[in-house]
Amino acid sequence: MANVFEFVAEARSAAGSSAAKVVRRQGKVPAVIYGGSEAPEMLTLDHNELLKHLAHEAVYSHVLDINVAGRAEKAVLKHIQRHPSKPVILHVDFMRVTKGHALKVRVPFHFVNEEVSVGVKKGGIVMHSMSDVEVSCIPSKLPEFIEIDMANIDLGSALHLSDLVLPEGVEIPELQLGHEHDQSVVQIIMPRAAESSDDAEEATEE
Repeated sequence: MANVFEFVAEARSAAGSSAAKVVRRQGKVPAVIYGGSEAPEMLTLDHNELLKHLAHEAVYSHVLDINVAGRAEKAVLKHIQRHPSKPVILHVDFMRVTKGHALKVRVPFHFVNEEVSVGVKKGGIVMHSMSDVEVSCIPSKLPEFIEIDMANIDLGSALHLSDLVLPEGVEIPELQLGHEHDQSVVQIIMPRAAESSDDAEEATEE
């Protein structure tokens, strides 16, 4: 993983919704870091700097450096609370990373060769059912994304979670819950307009 993301944070002592509102009025974002053998710690982050980091897709699937008063901790993003109608971050949760211990993180899909896939050449369109998936692995094996090659996907075919080619040491926990959790990730279907045209032609022939 080439990208390195450092979040400079400040420790805070006041808790509760009122204290969080004060933090936000100062142009900062209340946050918390938890997990590992240490107690949860409340933090504040600069809102503008946070937005710059979050503009990078890779930040959501990377081990991050959380710097608090010169003390660095490794963590991953676990939850972001956003304002429902404004480009404002309300709260951030970080989870500490322990070397050698497996962690669960959502990793985005990167779909390649969609335009040249077998099904698209036959007039089909690509329909995505999922844009990311939760994986389990040790921190050093965490992938930035999972690539899905669409070149050989035919019209009417679909790729499921069990069809994905995962990096070594990476698993999808949901697949361990049973076959019914093997969700469809992407498929190539015939456009509705084309289906309606075919139906009309069949009716005319009859």
